[in-house]
Amino acid sequence: MGKEFVFFLSKMTTDKRDTTITLRVSQSEKLAWQAKADLVGMTLSNLIRQAISRTKTWTVADKSLVKEQTRQIARIGNNLNQIAKWANTYKSTAEAVEIIQALRLIEQSLSRLSTTQPSSSNHSENSNDVS
Repeated sequence: MGKEFVFFLSKMTTDKRDTTITLRVSQSEKLAWQAKADLVGMTLSNLIRQAISRTKTWTVADKSLVKEQTRQIARIGNNLNQIAKWANTYKSTAEAVEIIQALRLIEQSLSRLSTTQPSSSNHSENSNDVS
């Protein structure tokens, strides 16, 4: 845990709790959450507060940038499919084997790119915005 996170939790627990938040859940959700709280010996309110405190959220500073990045990755994927089709058609040549190997490396890189949060995001331990 980072120092900021510990400070946030300690500050949060010393504040007077005089505000109510209404949250609609199903009966089965409430029973499941209550069972979890009972299992660890805490109130449902404390369980929810701790769960929310540990939740990391992020917001995108420029949603159009993310759209453009997604569009570019899709274009790259289309181009890779065309190259793969060519390589599979002419797979007997050494050149095609090299291309297939390069395609696998590119595919792995794109996969890592698509699972990474955007670099323009603003990470926050206690942000109210969730995209």
